Amino acid sequence: MIKVDNLVKAFGPKLAVNGVSFTVERGEVLGFLGPNGAGKSTTMRMITGFIPPTAGQVTVGGFDILEKPIPAKRLIGYLPENAPAYADMTVYGFLNFAAELRGLRGEEKRQAVHRAVDMCFLEAVIHQSVDTLSKGYRHRTCFAQSVLHNPPILIMDEPTDGLDPNQKHEVRTLIRRMGEKKAIVFSTHILEEVDAACTRAIIIDRGQIVANGTPRELRQRSEYAGAVAVRVQGVAGSVVTQKLRELSTVRRSAVVSEEAGSVVVRAFPQPNPRNGELEHSVYDLAVREHWRLLELRTEEGRLDEVFRSITLPDTARGNKEVAS
Repeated sequence: MIKVDNLVKAFGPKLAVNGVSFTVERGEVLGFLGPNGAGKSTTMRMITGFIPPTAGQVTVGGFDILEKPIPAKRLIGYLPENAPAYADMTVYGFLNFAAELRGLRGEEKRQAVHRAVDMCFLEAVIHQSVDTLSKGYRHRTCFAQSVLHNPPILIMDEPTDGLDPNQKHEVRTLIRRMGEKKAIVFSTHILEEVDAACTRAIIIDRGQIVANGTPRELRQRSEYAGAVAVRVQGVAGSVVTQKLRELSTVRRSAVVSEEAGSVVVRAFPQPNPRNGELEHSVYDLAVREHWRLLELRTEEGRLDEVFRSITLPDTARGNKEVAS
């Protein structure tokens, strides 16, 4: 549904996007992650045809976004950054206006507007002018215009920005449900949204893709992926870490916390461990040493740690390595 091939955007001497390539199929929800200034919004604006690329190609539903912009844009619903809307229009008037721009008329237009209002929970403010709306309702209104023509492709820039926790949950659930039949790309700074809504995620940094995979695949890049955390009562942390380091399955171990007569120690696996091997060896050690075992669990890995390790500036990454 979306094919991005070697996309480049230069603003004077600065390369905001530098050789970005990826595809999105129907039934995929692609999370677009990256620090501020990484090139997320610029890439999404080029996909929608809002700004032209310096080099590279974007095809949407088989249509080149530059050569055949009208049929390509008919397939897209777009929620831009900061959710712009006409402040002097009512919510109902704005959605009717957007529906007419999409070529909807008569009963088809009426049904499309009411479907979008219901989907985005806008009944309470439907006759208010946009300039009187809270940030959350303004965002919902712009979200509604992006879906009212039931597009097969959705491009959304920070779709949960400004929403309260309940509204964020509603939008994530909606994105996940729509993603079963559509191709969706949305940018976010909120890593929990990757697990909540995405089938795949791309991390972009300084204009280039630095990671691309499912949430599970990205977590496997974490230093903590496959590590085993063990909580033991009545044994000193130094004793637990030393015994763990003697295991052939353990690369290193470290105390996480020590209080109230118990200690939590994390054991890190050797490269390419067999499934469950480290956890079994730690359990066997606890049995041999007659430790009172309160907790034993294998960690999945942390997206926030992967994100930081990939996108830290080189100087900060070097300082982190020296410190560790």
